[in-house]
Amino acid sequence: MDTNHDWLEKKGIQVFRTDYSIPSILSILNNNGATTVISFINLTDTKYIDIHSAILTACQQSSTCKRIIPSEWIGNIEAFPLKPNFYATTREPFRQILRAQDTVEWTLFNIGWLADFFLPSSKTYMKPIPNEFPIDPNGWAACVRGTGDEEQTWTCGRDVGKAVVELCKAKQWEQITYVAAEWSHPLPRTEKSWQDVQRVLEAHADDKVLSEELELAQVEEMMLMSCLACPEEKTLRQRKEYFAHVQFRSLEKLLQSAKNVDFV
Repeated sequence: MDTNHDWLEKKGIQVFRTDYSIPSILSILNNNGATTVISFINLTDTKYIDIHSAILTACQQSSTCKRIIPSEWIGNIEAFPLKPNFYATTREPFRQILRAQDTVEWTLFNIGWLADFFLPSSKTYMKPIPNEFPIDPNGWAACVRGTGDEEQTWTCGRDVGKAVVELCKAKQWEQITYVAAEWSHPLPRTEKSWQDVQRVLEAHADDKVLSEELELAQVEEMMLMSCLACPEEKTLRQRKEYFAHVQFRSLEKLLQSAKNVDFV
């Protein structure tokens, strides 16, 4: 049994299977009158380029679908376009493909951290990532990289969904879009230094396969460089322009909501 498929159908969500070939994707788009493709396909190798290129080509050939939001969902890609490092070999090449064409409108949507990771697993559908996210609410632990004062932003997952819906209503998109509910404040902490992270990056610099340890170190490097903090001025301008109807919840309000519902 396909449990994911079953779960989605119980929620009243239509599911269409694809092998990510151009004809398969094109058929789904045209048969359903789709207007926008929103991708959450998070791959760390060049399959990311192959799949997204097929989606783009299908949009170019589609009679209805002329917009795409590829899978980015990271932080300040204008200041740090190649972080984490595997984005240099996956996202950046596809960004260049997008820029080279003008028949499909696109935007790179970025959110910083998902605030849902502050919640225990009993209160959220998000799979915990205790090694990456600095707070482990299930293990009641925290790991602070660097000084702990490096700026981060976070946004509630449901608010991200609402923002994407609002953006789809906009007549025209910017090539890069940010949403963020809050910017970070220093917390009491244990510490993990830049040197600790750098040692792992250097030890695996020539690795051909992205191991869990190296991927974690790349994410930690982003935190140390404030890559996951969406640029405040542009984010707030876009919030006013595109997302005036979305009430982005602060972390405090998210935690308050968790007291009253089974899942946030």
